[in-house]
Amino acid sequence: MTMQATSVVDYIVQRLADEDITHCFGVPGDYAFPVCDAVERSPKVRWIGCANELNASYAADGYARVRGAAMLATTYAVGELPALNGVMGAKAERSLIFHVVGMPSYQNQRLRKTMHHTLGDGIFGNFIDISAQAACCHAVINPDNCMIEMERVIAEARRHNQPAYIVVPSDYALAPVTLTEVRPVTLTSNEASLERAAAAIAERLRRATSVVALPAFTVSRLRLQQEARQAIEALGCPFATTSMEKCIIDESHPQFAGMYAGALSADKTRPLVEDAELVLDLGGISLNDETTMGFSGRLDAARFVSIGLHDVRIGEHVFGNVRLADMLAALAKLQSPALPYRRTPEQPPRVTGNASGKITMDVLYARYAAFIRPGDSVVLESGSSSFGISPMMLADDVQVHLQMLWGSIGWATGAAFGIALADPNRRTILITGEGSHQLTANEIGNMGRFGANPIIFVLNNDGYLVERALEVNPDWSYNEL
Repeated sequence: MTMQATSVVDYIVQRLADEDITHCFGVPGDYAFPVCDAVERSPKVRWIGCANELNASYAADGYARVRGAAMLATTYAVGELPALNGVMGAKAERSLIFHVVGMPSYQNQRLRKTMHHTLGDGIFGNFIDISAQAACCHAVINPDNCMIEMERVIAEARRHNQPAYIVVPSDYALAPVTLTEVRPVTLTSNEASLERAAAAIAERLRRATSVVALPAFTVSRLRLQQEARQAIEALGCPFATTSMEKCIIDESHPQFAGMYAGALSADKTRPLVEDAELVLDLGGISLNDETTMGFSGRLDAARFVSIGLHDVRIGEHVFGNVRLADMLAALAKLQSPALPYRRTPEQPPRVTGNASGKITMDVLYARYAAFIRPGDSVVLESGSSSFGISPMMLADDVQVHLQMLWGSIGWATGAAFGIALADPNRRTILITGEGSHQLTANEIGNMGRFGANPIIFVLNNDGYLVERALEVNPDWSYNEL
């Protein structure tokens, strides 16, 4: 790919726009002015100024969950470091953020000038090592390597579906890019490895009298829900989800067996998952302490076939260079001799209570579920909100977003901003508690400013409810608000 002469930073913004990114979340700063200016000049990307860098990272995470990728822009050190909690959470939960940081000029770095936003020691690489840990790849951009490095970090970020960290000195940002012949990388499977993996899975299916599928949260990150559903339908097996995959496939589907949560799973769901002779892990499911309710399940790893983003593991055998999308397509061509599964239809949760009654979990969460309609995007704060909504059966074509693994308090409010902008055709509903909401509530002003109109439910728990539920003594003063 070649192009006409342009500045380094204009090239960066244009290349990210090519990845279907139409918004850039961030907070301006002088070292990042070239990045902000390039976004302002871009006809394809809109600047979305946030209240602070942490909120911006949460918004970018939410946006990426819907659109597949997001752009976050911050300034050197004092801007990038506050954003790292949100970027780290995106790394943990496979959400692709391109974090673009403007740093002091190469000239001032070379002269070891004592610059603001530094430790005053003339060293400018201190924070690169820190921010790079929040990403799966990073690049320090200059005019000569710009085009090559952008293709590398985009391909690597796409491969892992995790953040990339791109840092550019402010003077290099304005310099003309050195034109180089490059070509975007297309991620494909090794055909021989794919065929061997499919054959090995077919053999496991042939020998299994009972099969269950567990579609992972990564399926939605890569927007492969339809492909996963087609594979499950072809096999005829039941599928279950954890709280991280809530509504990844419509819960009205006749093969949906319910939510798996270890010992707290429904009576019908737990044996289907734990007693299955073959468990198909579609995408790399996260069986962490939250999704399994403290590792309370009885799962036998030897029964798992784990299909990751770019490999397949069956026992001690790993088939490398196999893409998830290609493996799902291959699964859709296989058959299982196990008896096909059809669930008994369930009635939606009954709404009870009255206007003068007490607010209880049974009353409140059933009303939330009844309020949610097809086509909604529902953003749940981890804690009482996510634990209350997750067991409820929701309408078809609902997207549920929560940060169950990283679990950063206040994430949902910032993420709802990005989710609402990412798909304005959907109604965005934020469900949170006052303890979490207070950390990021200052982003509401920007929701109005930029035309995001989420419906926000904030439950006043009179303190940190989930902390009190976990604490031996729930009445300690630190749980009060």
